[in-house]
Amino acid sequence: MDVSLIDKRLLSHPGATKALHESWGWMVYWVGGKQFACEFVAAPDAKLPYAGRHLLSLKCDPDRIRELRAEFPDAVLPGYYSDGRTWVSVDVDQAGMPGGPSEELALDLCDMSYRLVFSKLTKRMQREIAETS
Repeated sequence: MDVSLIDKRLLSHPGATKALHESWGWMVYWVGGKQFACEFVAAPDAKLPYAGRHLLSLKCDPDRIRELRAEFPDAVLPGYYSDGRTWVSVDVDQAGMPGGPSEELALDLCDMSYRLVFSKLTKRMQREIAETS
């Protein structure tokens, strides 16, 4: 999957920003000071099954995570370096490929992640973001 599509979708949301986490080499996406996504390549010596994979980690509904992992066991993993009950990692290289989630599904998961994190912001922060967008 083309990372520019992911980047464009993540940044299309009101108040969304991104910044490179230099020490990790991860691109991290934020809304209201809270992370809602990150895109990175796991180190080759990371634990399996993450090692060397190009991943997109997103906040996700726990029930949806179970469904996705059952449907795409090789392409959808528990959230890397995060709580696997509420975060999911999608193998970017498998999105849009046979046996992997569709590109549209990956982009829909980007939207879900944003909504989940945005909904947990204070009402004041939500209003401020809405007013500046």
